[in-house]
Amino acid sequence: MSAICPECDSPIDVDEFDVDIGDELTCTECGSFLRVASDSPLEFELADEDDLDEEAEAEEKDGEEVDADDKEEEDDDDKDDDD
Repeated sequence: MSAICPECDSPIDVDEFDVDIGDELTCTECGSFLRVASDSPLEFELADEDDLDEEAEAEEKDGEEVDADDKEEEDDDDKDDDD
């Protein structure tokens, strides 16, 4: 299944079972960030790059929070060893 990039009009081939409405991808021809706007027929819309940046930052923060929790557990374990 393919759809047209709204930025450069290049066809983009995707497996129809691998994409859902709201999924984001990058056009291989022009590098534009795209979002699946419709799955029947398959259509893309330009995605706001700021939204993508915010999602990446949120994922990084989630990873840091896990690391911080792990650090607290290690500190607690060290205190227990000292007793």
